[in-house]
Order: sequence, then structure tokens, then C-alpha cells
Amino acid sequence: MSDNFTVAATPQAHAADIEFFVRRGMTKGYQLLSLITPPAYAVFALTRYGRSHLSVNRVLRATWIGGSVGILGGGAFEYARSAYSNPEKVRIRRIHCTYDTSSIRADDHSTIGGILFAVLTPALFWKRASSINLILGGAGIGSAIGLLAHHARTVTGDPAPKVPVPEIPPVTPH
Repeated sequence: MSDNFTVAATPQAHAADIEFFVRRGMTKGYQLLSLITPPAYAVFALTRYGRSHLSVNRVLRATWIGGSVGILGGGAFEYARSAYSNPEKVRIRRIHCTYDTSSIRADDHSTIGGILFAVLTPALFWKRASSINLILGGAGIGSAIGLLAHHARTVTGDPAPKVPVPEIPPVTPH
């Protein structure tokens, strides 16, 4: 019988850890840039072109394009960070991330907000933007609002519960 910790030292386990972090980086990049892009675009458009060039369609388009850039940037950053790191340290980071309930709750709030606003935004702004911008931009704005809701809950005294991380014995490669 093989020990679970010797299995964790295999290249397949390291590849699974890298995949986990790339997906997580893509999610966090989407959340972050979906939060930053709408106000940044609004400020840019107002200062550069004036109020006449600021429309719902353009803000929604900027939001989903910014979210897409966040997906690419977050995934690339985490791949570069994880693929060239010590497999033992990557495994320990993955275990810590698995037990990070605050991050999990932020992802949940962001997902719920994204789904909700992907449906609500087309219902509210049907004639003001194209359907693809309404759905994808609405999902980006909803993701940002969900992330803000998570942080608002944390600040107002409802933090995510702490889960103790189990002891991680060192792996000795054979």
C-alpha cells in the first residue's frame, strides 16, 4: 500500500496543484478586474471624451473585457508562480487555500452576484445595450457586487468562520 504523502510528491500531484492555482488565479483575476474596470472606465471616459461618450453599453463592454483580461492575467500569473515553485511549497499553499473559508465565501458571493446580475441586467437595460454586453457585463458587475457584499459582511462583524488547517507532515521523495 502506498502512503498518501508519497503520492503527494508525484509529478501528477504537482500538476493538479498547478491546475488548482491557475483556476483560482483566473477566478480572483476576474473578480478583481470586474470590480476595478467600471469605475476606472467611467473616469477615463468622462475625463477623455466627456459625458456624451459614456453609455451603458460601453460600461458593460468595458466590464466584461476587463474581466476577461483578469482571467488571462490571473491564470498566467498563477501558472508562472506555481509551475516554477517547489512542489512541496505549492502543496502546502494548496492545503492552506483549501481551508481558507474567507476566500471560499468571497468566491461564492461573487458567483451568486454574477449569475443574478447576468439575468437582471438584460431585464433592466434591454434597449440600452447589445445582448452580449448585457449578459457578460452584467455578470461582471454582479461578480463585483458579490465581492463587495462579502467584504461588507466581513467589515460589519460577520466574518467567515475560521477552520483550523491540519498539520502537514513533510514529504520525503523516494
